[in-house]
Amino acid sequence: LSEEGEKDADKVLRKLTVHVEQRAYVMRLLDALEVTDRDKRLKVARAILYLAQGVFDECDTDVDVLHWSRHNVFLLYDMGIFTALLELLSMEIDNSQACSSAVRKPAISLADSTELRVLLSIMYLMVETIRVQTEDDRPEWRTAREAFKNELGSPLYNGEPFALLLFTMVTKFCSMNAPHFPMKKVLLLLWKTILFTLGGFEELQELKVRGRERLNLPPLPEDSIKVVRAMRAASPPASAMELIEQQQQQKRGRRSRRPLVKQDSLDTYNERDPFKNDDARDEEEDPEDADSGIEGEVDPLDRDVIIQPPPPPPPLRPPTERINFPKGLPWAPKVREKDIEHFLETSRNKFIGFTLGNDTETLVGLPRPIHESVKTLKQVRRAHVRQTHLFTLTAKQIVKHQLPAEAHGASSYCNPVLCQIALLKLLLAAAPTSKAKTDSINILADVLPEEMPITVLQSMKLGIDVNRHKEIIVKAISALLLLLLKHFKLNHIYQFEIVSQHLVFANCIPLILKFFNQNIMSYISAKNSICVLDFPHCVVHEMPELTAESLEAGDSNQFCWRNLFSCINLLRILNKLTKWKHSRTMMLVVFKSAPILKRALKVKQAMMQLYVLKLLKIQTKYLGRQWRKSNMKTMSAIYQKVRHRLNDDWAYGNDIDARPWDFQAEECALRESIEKFNSRRYDKNQNGEFTPVDNCLQSVLGQRVELPEDFHYSYEMWLEREVFSQPIQWEGLLQKP
Repeated sequence: LSEEGEKDADKVLRKLTVHVEQRAYVMRLLDALEVTDRDKRLKVARAILYLAQGVFDECDTDVDVLHWSRHNVFLLYDMGIFTALLELLSMEIDNSQACSSAVRKPAISLADSTELRVLLSIMYLMVETIRVQTEDDRPEWRTAREAFKNELGSPLYNGEPFALLLFTMVTKFCSMNAPHFPMKKVLLLLWKTILFTLGGFEELQELKVRGRERLNLPPLPEDSIKVVRAMRAASPPASAMELIEQQQQQKRGRRSRRPLVKQDSLDTYNERDPFKNDDARDEEEDPEDADSGIEGEVDPLDRDVIIQPPPPPPPLRPPTERINFPKGLPWAPKVREKDIEHFLETSRNKFIGFTLGNDTETLVGLPRPIHESVKTLKQVRRAHVRQTHLFTLTAKQIVKHQLPAEAHGASSYCNPVLCQIALLKLLLAAAPTSKAKTDSINILADVLPEEMPITVLQSMKLGIDVNRHKEIIVKAISALLLLLLKHFKLNHIYQFEIVSQHLVFANCIPLILKFFNQNIMSYISAKNSICVLDFPHCVVHEMPELTAESLEAGDSNQFCWRNLFSCINLLRILNKLTKWKHSRTMMLVVFKSAPILKRALKVKQAMMQLYVLKLLKIQTKYLGRQWRKSNMKTMSAIYQKVRHRLNDDWAYGNDIDARPWDFQAEECALRESIEKFNSRRYDKNQNGEFTPVDNCLQSVLGQRVELPEDFHYSYEMWLEREVFSQPIQWEGLLQKP
């Protein structure tokens, strides 16, 4: 070999040697996890956690830590560490001694959940690291990712998927049987597990496209993710408090603060220069805002800052260049079968003078333009037809087209109530508007130290930790619920309705409205984080001295993306619960959600404004003419940003659904349909009339019949009694009945 060849060979040999030594070390750790001594097991688990965190003590930069963390996580999975950790986690969950000890304790602290927190931290790092794809992933890592995804989604752990084990921890914690469980880590791991096994929003979009191709439907008119990303935030209408404040400043002769930046008619896609400010004031005022206004001084951030993700550095361009936004509405219109029926009934009454009930086929006597209109409506309707009946597919087709959510739905449909009530309890306890009550659950068990702080600095640090802890819990729960709703809706509409109805019965709608009944701009701009303590910065760089002033100043970020993410998720959940449900929409009206939602428009972020406007749109016809008259700018924003339905007169209040509502009757009818679906799809002891009959002689004779063990002893007697001694009239088969 040449000198360069020898160097390359030595380098490869050293890598192989290091790899073998690493595997041998991990194998020794794996063996040590099986010792009976609890303290030794904890010490070994901490060593594995150090490996998963990237052996940060031997690294010089943040990039090195992340590189070795990724390398070590794939090595740990390849050596079977996750399965061993799962066994230890099951032992900790079933540890009745620790549970009873925690129940008797007056105050629970970090020390009560040390083992659980170490195990959950390792498992979270493994799930999140393997889930995220990078361009430089090795082929064996990609294979490991698919294997791990299938492993987490399959019922390998006591006959259930891994996510259901974590749901068990959540319900056990909320029932006060295990108050020492670290809920923040459990919820984060549960969210990432669902995200990994079922897929995120981009995977959902791909599943939609494939499903439409399978059903020979035309492609979607637009990609909703891309449409929302292209939207531009609109300036919110001024509230009564802001107008009064500006008038008072003018009377005192002071120079008023810069007024709201507004767009002409709140137009998202106009061609005005977005960098030019219009100093005209918004005259829109909501009379209800005065009663439910924001307490305290209005934050300067309410004024003229548009929240957008940090953009890449823009290229140099001439100062005269203008940005042109596309003209027209962003969404293609949709239509329902009910809309077609209503259109035909109106046309028949107008041109013929009588109606035909629910007939959507007969067009006799109607003018030619009506024929064309109905044809267009049916084409749009056909594009959105969904599979809603199990019996339309054979068993083989159901297995072939089964989506990832089906396994989770089949496993959890029996008792989803406890899981959803538990998640809403945690959401209520973590909401910033919630007040501490003696009977509420304690979600701070994995953030409070054994000894309470004694200095001002320690108290400030603990306060930031507690607020950050609550924000993370809200983020995980909101993302988890939204993911489950979207996946169940794509898999089968009745699975979605099951989860939705349980959430509604558990008071999810007023809970989300209570969450938004706060100074939402203060929540979005909260600075509950300490940058120097973020991982891996805190273990690589030298720690500066923390002072009360530095903690109070917070980080340099103007907005908290974590809280913005949570708000958007909760708005989307509220939209899914109330969409096309008349009784639930009336709940929004009864709970006076309009002023609460209108205040949320202060956040100038396009996606959040879109879902606020959707919620306002579905209830505008019930809010009265005076509300619509005094909120014309909001009505205009709804028209420009929200998808339209053909024949939808949401802005006028003339809809046939504007009738007295019976919440109980509508929900009971939906519940009956859900129970029929469950019995058809999941009940193994089905009623005889739904059991398919096998008419194939070869198939029937080829079936294996289970016989009792002692049957062969009495087989000859059975033949004599049941066959030979019974006279058979063979001629009867030849006679016609």
